[in-house]
Amino acid sequence: MDLLAPIRLGRPYAVTTDGIVDRLRLTLVSAGYAASFLPSLALAILTLLCLALGPALGIGVLLAQLVFPATAGLTAAHRRISGRLLGEEIVADYASDRGTPVLVRPLRWMRDPARWRNFGFLWFSASGGFAMSLLPVALLTLPLTWLVLAITASGWIWLFLLVGSGPAYVAWWFVTPPLVQARARAERGMLGSSRIADLEERVERVEESRAETLDHSAAEVRRIERDLHDGAQARIASVGMNVGLAEKLVHTDPNAAAALLREARETTIDALEDLRGVVRGIHPPVLADKGLAGAIEALTLALPVPTSVAIEVPRLPAPVESAAYFAVAECLANTVKHARAGRAWVTGRYDGDRLRITVGDDGRGGADAAGSGLAGVARRLDAFDGDLRVLSPAGGPTLVELEVPCRTS
Repeated sequence: MDLLAPIRLGRPYAVTTDGIVDRLRLTLVSAGYAASFLPSLALAILTLLCLALGPALGIGVLLAQLVFPATAGLTAAHRRISGRLLGEEIVADYASDRGTPVLVRPLRWMRDPARWRNFGFLWFSASGGFAMSLLPVALLTLPLTWLVLAITASGWIWLFLLVGSGPAYVAWWFVTPPLVQARARAERGMLGSSRIADLEERVERVEESRAETLDHSAAEVRRIERDLHDGAQARIASVGMNVGLAEKLVHTDPNAAAALLREARETTIDALEDLRGVVRGIHPPVLADKGLAGAIEALTLALPVPTSVAIEVPRLPAPVESAAYFAVAECLANTVKHARAGRAWVTGRYDGDRLRITVGDDGRGGADAAGSGLAGVARRLDAFDGDLRVLSPAGGPTLVELEVPCRTS
């Protein structure tokens, strides 16, 4: 029997063996909830001492080094228990304290809304939550106590005690599952990720992504201008000068004029190649012709590492296809440069809402998601509210998972 199996509120009027076993299980869980009364009360009082003594003597800052991690451990246990009872994952949304000096961390903890919700949970667990969780245990054990008294009692009192046990068992049967579920939901509301915090984090990510996208766009514009200035523009200017000289020499030196025109023609071809290169850097023509799957297959043909492609996706919006194409290209470039892989692979699918692509290799592993290449891929995907995950243990294999929310065209 799984003690923390999800709660299922079935027909309370159907008294079955499974129903009795399930209510006994939930009563045991409720007893565990009630037992957390003592550590919750102790940590709540110690938290108050941290707040009271911290600014005055600094003792509270030192005490917080023990109290706040202990509170986080207790609430983490309750998240796991309540999450399993509800059949979902309850995730904390603590503000990051990475890189913060140890003695300064309590000050950051005290400004974290999630820590204050933990503090509120401690008082709930020591008051209303304790009463809520104690009731099923009391309703189950009280009739047993009466039964012992009835057996040892003399006279007719035992009959009255036995009759009085019935309502308690009926109440226990009906209230135990809803009370345990209500306690789990209350903890989810207090200890789970705050919707406001989620929205604030999402807005912050969108703002960062927007700024990075604008910077990237500005850099792309400068690159295109530089490529045009140094390549096609210079060649076209050379063509103009050669044609002008040929025009002057056409009557006096026809052979020299013909040579200048041949050179102008060759330069024109080179200028066209430069322009095609610039266009390919903006949106590869193969994407328009073959779609994302065909473009990635064409991309892998020129790689020195044998690469298999298994992508089944429909035609997607052009910006999404372009972002996914260049992201895969960067991942494969990293594989060629750093992985020392014998083979690589690209898989992808589209489930109607999200495009998911995995780029993998059997190389030495150790890829760093914070490296310049993968960080650039992450920034490119952030513009579409996408995600990048890297699984690359030492010794390999490396898996880079790309995910972009999108709708078909």
